[in-house]
Amino acid sequence: MMNKKPKIVILGAGYGGMMTASRLQKANAYQDAEITLVNKHNYHYQTTWLHEPAAGTLHHDRTRMLIDSVIDTNKINFVKDAVSEIKTDEKKVILENGELEYDYLVVGLGSEPETFGIPGVNEHAFSIRSVNSVRLIREHIEYMFANYNKEEEKHDDYLHFVVAGAGFTGIEFVGELSERVPELCAEYDIAREKVKIYSVEAAPTALPGFDEDLVTYAMNLLEDRGVEFLINTPIEEVTAEGVKLKGGEEIKSRTVVWTTGVRGSSILDKSGFETMRGRIKVEKDLRAPGHDDIFVIGDCALIINEEINRPYPPTAQIAIQQALTCAKNLKALLAGSEKLQEFKPDIKGTVASLGGKEAIGLVGSKKLFGTTASAMKKVIDNKYLYQLGGMPLVLKKGKFNVF
Repeated sequence: MMNKKPKIVILGAGYGGMMTASRLQKANAYQDAEITLVNKHNYHYQTTWLHEPAAGTLHHDRTRMLIDSVIDTNKINFVKDAVSEIKTDEKKVILENGELEYDYLVVGLGSEPETFGIPGVNEHAFSIRSVNSVRLIREHIEYMFANYNKEEEKHDDYLHFVVAGAGFTGIEFVGELSERVPELCAEYDIAREKVKIYSVEAAPTALPGFDEDLVTYAMNLLEDRGVEFLINTPIEEVTAEGVKLKGGEEIKSRTVVWTTGVRGSSILDKSGFETMRGRIKVEKDLRAPGHDDIFVIGDCALIINEEINRPYPPTAQIAIQQALTCAKNLKALLAGSEKLQEFKPDIKGTVASLGGKEAIGLVGSKKLFGTTASAMKKVIDNKYLYQLGGMPLVLKKGKFNVF
C-alpha cells in the first residue's frame, strides 16, 4: 500500500504565501507532498505599489500578476476561494465554498485596516488595501474633479483630500496624489490653489521611527507641492462630510483615505488563536505556539525585535524573508528532520517613494534622498520580481525608468 503524501496548505497569495509556494515548487517539494495554495483572487498583487494606482499614477494591472503565470498549477494546486475559519483540532480549513484538510498549514492571510475604534471609518473612509479598493479611490478622485465645475454652486469639499495617517503608506500616497493633482487641475480646468491635501497624523511626527533628516526632506518637498500637515492631531470621527479632529476642528472633505496602520487577520481570532491585534507571536522557527503543524508568516506573524523590545513592522521585506525560512522548514519536515531553521530578519533598508522621481531611504547606515532613493526603490521592487519569477517576470512587470 502506498503511503499517502502529506498535505501542505498555504493560505493567502500575498508576499509570504506566494514566495513560499514559489520556493517549494523550485525545491520540487510537490514530489513529496500535495501542496495547495488558497487565495480569494486568481492574481497576486504588490501591496507596496498600491498607492500609485490609488492616485492614478500607475495602472492597477501593473501591480498584479495571475497566480498561474508564476506558479505551475500542475505542481501546486490552486484554489480560488476565501478562508472562513481554521479548525486546528480537526486539521481543517473551512472555505466559503468547501473545506481542505492539512498536515502542515502556512498562514499568510495578510492584514486588515486598523481603525483604533474610531467611529465612521468603516462607513465613510477609503482604504488602500487591494486592487479593487485602489481602483475605487482613483475613480472617486477623478469623479470629484469632474463634478466640481459641473455644478453651479461650487462645493470646495469636493477638492479637499484628507489622508489619515502619515506613516509609510500615507506619505507614499500623498506623494503620488500631490504629483497627480496639477495634471487633474489642467484636465478639469480647476485652479491648483482650490485643491487641498491634508496629511493628518496622531503621532508627534510624520513617518514615526524614520530618520529625522529624511522626514524633514519629505515634509518640505510635499509642503512645496501644497500638502498641509496636521501632526500630533488625532482624528476623533469620520463623517460623510469629512473628519472631526481632537479639539473640535473639522475638515470638510468628500474623500478621506485611511492609512493609519494595519492589524492581522480577524480569521485568526475567530479560529481561537491567541493574538495581539490579529497577529500571532510566533516561535523562532515561525510556528504558532502549541501548533507544530502551523507556520505563520507576513502580516499575521508577530516577531519582537529584541534590541528595542518592540515588534518588527509588518513589511513586504520581512514577509519575503519569512517565506524563504518557512519553505526550508517545510522541506526539512518532509525529509523527516525535526531540526528547523530559526528566522532572523535581515533589514537591508527602507525606502519610501514621494511621487515622481522623488523618494527617501535608509540603506544600511546610508541616507538616500531624491532620485538616488527613487532608483533604489525600483531596484528593490525589481529584485522581488526576480526572486519570485526570475528574469521573465522582471521583464514583464518590472520598473525600468530608474532615473
